[in-house]
Amino acid sequence: MNRYLAPALTLVGVPAGLAITGGNTDTIMTISLAAWLAILAFFLNRFPRTVLVLSLLFVIGLRGSDLVGSGWVWPATAAFVAVVLAGRLRFAAIAGGLALAYGAAWDGFVNLDHSGDWALAHVGGDALWLAAVLAGTTAYLNTRRWQNEMALRLEADQHERELEARRRRAEERVGIARDLHDVVSHTLAVVGVHLNVALDAFDSDPEEARSSLRLAQDVRGKAMSDLKSLVDVLREGGTSEPVEGLDSVERLADQVRGAGLTVSVNEFGERAEVPAPVATAVYRVVQEALTNTVRHAGASRVVITLRYAPTSVVVDVQDDGDSPGEVVDGNGIAGMRERVAALGGALTAGAGKTGFAVRATIPFGARE
Repeated sequence: MNRYLAPALTLVGVPAGLAITGGNTDTIMTISLAAWLAILAFFLNRFPRTVLVLSLLFVIGLRGSDLVGSGWVWPATAAFVAVVLAGRLRFAAIAGGLALAYGAAWDGFVNLDHSGDWALAHVGGDALWLAAVLAGTTAYLNTRRWQNEMALRLEADQHERELEARRRRAEERVGIARDLHDVVSHTLAVVGVHLNVALDAFDSDPEEARSSLRLAQDVRGKAMSDLKSLVDVLREGGTSEPVEGLDSVERLADQVRGAGLTVSVNEFGERAEVPAPVATAVYRVVQEALTNTVRHAGASRVVITLRYAPTSVVVDVQDDGDSPGEVVDGNGIAGMRERVAALGGALTAGAGKTGFAVRATIPFGARE
C-alpha cells in the first residue's frame, strides 16, 4: 500500500463519512479522530495488525464517550485493507467482528439514547461495509497474485522457447559441420587423385592429363557451390528459432485474459504476405509487451493492434496501467528493439494515450 495514499484518504474520508452518517457531533473531535488515524496509517506497511488494533481502540474510545456519533469499524478502513493485503484476512475479520460485537452491545444495551432499530441499522451498516471492504480487497489481492503467476508463466514459456531455439541452432551447426567435413574431405580426395593422374600422364599422355585436370576443376567448382550453400545456411541458422507467428498472438491474449485482464486483438489489412521472420518478430514483441503489462503496469485492459501494409507491419500494444515517467531499456525492451532493428524496423516504448505503449514498425518485401 502506498505510504501516503492511506493517510490522505483517511484524513479526508473520516470527516466526510461522519458528516454523511450524522456522526459529526463535535468538529474538533472529528478532526482529531481523522488526524490520529491518518498518523497511524503511516505505519501500516510495517505494523498493519498493530495499527488496526490501535485504530479500532481509538474509534471505540471516542464513540463510547459520545465524542463522535457513528462508526465502529469503517473509520479504520485503511487499516483493514492493509491487513488483508499483508495476507492476514482472518485477523482482520476477527478484529472487525469483535469491534462490531462491542458496538452492538453498546448501542443495544448501554447507550439507551437510541432505539434498537437505530442501533441495528448503524451496526448492520458497519458490518456490510466491513464485508464489502474485506471481499473487495481479497478479490484484488487474488487477482494480482494470479497476474503475477501468469507473468511468470509467460517468462517461463519465453525462456523455454529460447532454450529450444538454442538447442536447434546447436543441432543445425553440428549437422553443418558434418556436411562441411564430408564436402571438404571428399573434394580433397577426388581432386588429389586427378592431380596425381595428371602428373603421371603429363609427359606420356598430355590429353589424359588435361582431362584429369578438367575433372579436378569440375569437382572443385561443385565443392565451392556446396560450401557456399552451407555457409548461407549457417548464417541463416544463426538466427533460426521455433516458428511462432501471427496465429499465435491470440493464444498469448488468451493467457493474459486468464490473469484477469481484458485483452482486445485488432487486425487491419492482409496478413498473407507477411514473411515468417517478420511474423515471428511480431509475436515476440507482443509477448514481451504483455509480460511487462501483467508484471508492472497494474493495468485492467490491453489493446493489441496489428496493421498490415504491402511492405510493412505495425504492431501496437497499449494498456491502461501506470506509465513510468522515464523508460529504462531493460533486457525485455532492449531485446525487442534489437529484434526489430535486425529486420530493418524501429520500436518505441513509453507513455501512451491511457498508459504504457509499445509500438514497432517492421518493413519487408522488395526494396528499390
